[in-house]
Amino acid sequence: MLGVTRPRRRGDLFAGPESESRFASPGTDGERRMLTDVLAAQRVTLRLKCSGLGPELVLRSVRPSTLSLLGLVRHLADVERRWFRQVLAGEPAPPRFSDAANPDGDFEGARPGPEVVEAAWEAWHTEVAFAEHFTARAPDLDVEGEDTWRGTVSLRWVLIHMIEEYARHNGHADLLRERIDGTIGL
Repeated sequence: MLGVTRPRRRGDLFAGPESESRFASPGTDGERRMLTDVLAAQRVTLRLKCSGLGPELVLRSVRPSTLSLLGLVRHLADVERRWFRQVLAGEPAPPRFSDAANPDGDFEGARPGPEVVEAAWEAWHTEVAFAEHFTARAPDLDVEGEDTWRGTVSLRWVLIHMIEEYARHNGHADLLRERIDGTIGL
């Protein structure tokens, strides 16, 4: 019928080539490729959930929660930094957005302002680039690092943990984005 449009499903993809290419990697490749491709898809999902927003990026979930899309970007920049830079590479790399005095600074410090948003995305891109470079140069997935929380962890474990971390927070991003402007989709 002309003029009738199909209702949107929550499970539809965000429109565009970047969205569709997230799931284009082979399902039967080597372990490293599969893990890095799934993690890359989760990273793209975060970018898509935050795309096209200005100051709305800092809108909070529901009081008293401090959860926001900007807080998620800041949090995930610090998570990337911790696992790849600090734990696996052994660099002295304290979190960018939180500290002992304000352990939730990644979320609580997510305030309106273009410089705050720009700094968050810059940090996230920097840490993702470091993680991708580290992973590509690692001789294998058994490279290990020492973590104060988990003890000895391998690159394999970190990649799996990062996929879980992004998947969980991308679920939060789904709800936040829908609250902001009604946008739904994977």
